[in-house]
Amino acid sequence: MKSVLRNIFAIIVGFIIGSIVNYHLFHYGFTVFPVDADINDMEALAKVFPTLSLKHYIFPFLAHALGTLIGASLAALIAASNKMKLAMGVGLAFLIVGIIAAIIIPTPLWYKILDISLGYIPMAWIGGKLITRKW
Repeated sequence: MKSVLRNIFAIIVGFIIGSIVNYHLFHYGFTVFPVDADINDMEALAKVFPTLSLKHYIFPFLAHALGTLIGASLAALIAASNKMKLAMGVGLAFLIVGIIAAIIIPTPLWYKILDISLGYIPMAWIGGKLITRKW
């Protein structure tokens, strides 16, 4: 029972810390590459996203990828068992949220494909492998 609770805790902590990393990198990116919109207002940001250049998509992608990588690594580190499965579970949770965001937020198709295909599951896999060291 103790290992089950620890594994649940690992997923929760991995998702929360990964989300915090995601949030801060996303917001930091808009200080590096400013936009003419309130980045805390999703409606305003949604209106400006289609007009942005390639450089404005670097930090959102890094936020998604590194948030997932760190969250999955942390889940694998904390987990009592099934470390890789829990890391991938965190990646799946981020993927689901990423797909929902891709549907809601009007970004270019190329970005949606890149983000969904490389930003979540591959990063969770790498995060799990970094902790388990089983390549």
